[in-house]
Amino acid sequence: MQSKKEASSSWNSLMKMTTEEIKSELIKYYRNSIQSENARKKIREIKQSEEPLVEKIYDTSRLKQLCTLTNRSILNMTRDIGYYWLRIVFYILISVSAGFLLFNIGTSNEAILTRGKCDGFIVGLMIFLCLGGVPFYHEELKVFKRERFGNHYGEAMFVLSHFLSSLPFVLAISLSSGTILYHMVNFHPGFSHYCYFCMNIFCLIAVTEGCTLFFAALAPDLLVAMGTATGAIVFMMVPSNIFRSLADLPKFFWRYPMSYISYITWSIQGQFKNDLIGLEFEPQVPGGTKIKGEEILHDMFGIRNDYSKWWDLGVLVLFLICYRLLFFLVLKHKERVTSLLHTKRTIPDILLRRSSLKNKYISSKQRQSLHPLSAQEGLYSPIS
Repeated sequence: MQSKKEASSSWNSLMKMTTEEIKSELIKYYRNSIQSENARKKIREIKQSEEPLVEKIYDTSRLKQLCTLTNRSILNMTRDIGYYWLRIVFYILISVSAGFLLFNIGTSNEAILTRGKCDGFIVGLMIFLCLGGVPFYHEELKVFKRERFGNHYGEAMFVLSHFLSSLPFVLAISLSSGTILYHMVNFHPGFSHYCYFCMNIFCLIAVTEGCTLFFAALAPDLLVAMGTATGAIVFMMVPSNIFRSLADLPKFFWRYPMSYISYITWSIQGQFKNDLIGLEFEPQVPGGTKIKGEEILHDMFGIRNDYSKWWDLGVLVLFLICYRLLFFLVLKHKERVTSLLHTKRTIPDILLRRSSLKNKYISSKQRQSLHPLSAQEGLYSPIS
C-alpha cells in the first residue's frame, strides 16, 4: 500500500511538472548513469584508435603525392589511345606530307618566301593538333575536383604532376616531327640548328598545352573550353609573322602589346633566325650579289637580329611557366570567385523578388471590391 502511495504521489508530481522540467530531469539522470559513463569511454577509445589511421592515409609527403599522381597520369595517357598516341600518329603523317610538299627547299630566290610559308605552316600544324587534348583535360579536371573535395592532394601537385607526365609524349612528338621535317625540307644544316628546331617545337607544344589547360579550367563545360581555347590561339596567331610581317602590323594594339604577348610570335622569330642567319640566297636578277639571310630577316620579315635566337627560346620557356601558374591560380581560386559572384547576384534577385511580391500584394489588396456594411449585414444576416 505504501509503495502504491509513493508511486501515485511521484506520478502526481510528474504531472504537475512542465515539459522543460521533465527534459532537464531526464538529462540529469542520464549524465549520472552507468550508460553515460560507458558511452564516454567508448567514444574516447574510438578517437584514440582513429587518429593514427587518418594521419596514415592523408598526411602523405609531397614527394609521395607527386610520384603517385605522375605515375597515374602516365598510366592514363599510355592506356588512352586518343590522348597522345593518336596525335603522335597524326603529327608524323602530316610532317611526312609537309616534307614531301616542301622537299629540299634549297636556297633559290623563290625559296625565300617558301621558307617563310613553311615555318608558318609548321607552327600552325603543331598548335592546332594540340587542341585535340582539350576533351581529355576536361575529364581529368572532373577527377581532380572530386579528389580535391576529399582533401587527397592540392592544386600544385596536380599541375606539376600533369606537366611531368606529359613530358615524354611531348618530347616524342617534337623529336619525331622535328627530325622528319628538318631533313626532308632541308633546313639550315648543322646539329645545333637541328637541336634548336626540335627544342622550339617542344616549347611551342608545351606552351600551347598550358594555354589550353588554362581555358579548360576556366570554362564551365567542354564546348566553351574548345571554343575559347581555339579563339585565343587564333587571336595570338594574328600578330605573328604568319599573316603579315611585324613591320606592317598596326602599331596600336597589334604591334604593341599583342606581338609581345603572343608566344607564337617569339617561336616564329626564333625559327626564322635559326633557319636564315648564315645562309645566302640567289639574287632576283642573275649575276647579282647573293642575298644574306640577315638582310631578309630585317627587310622582308621585320625581325630584329641584334639579339640571339636563344633569347626567343628563353621567352617561350617563360611563357610555359606563366601559363602553368595561371592554370594553378584558376584551379585554386575559381570556385571561391564563382561563389562570391553567385552570392552577389542572388542578393539583388532576392530583394527584387521581395519587392515584386510586395507590389503584387498591395495591388491585389487595392483591387478587392469593398462592400458597404449594410450590404454585408443584408447578405449574411440569418433573418434573410
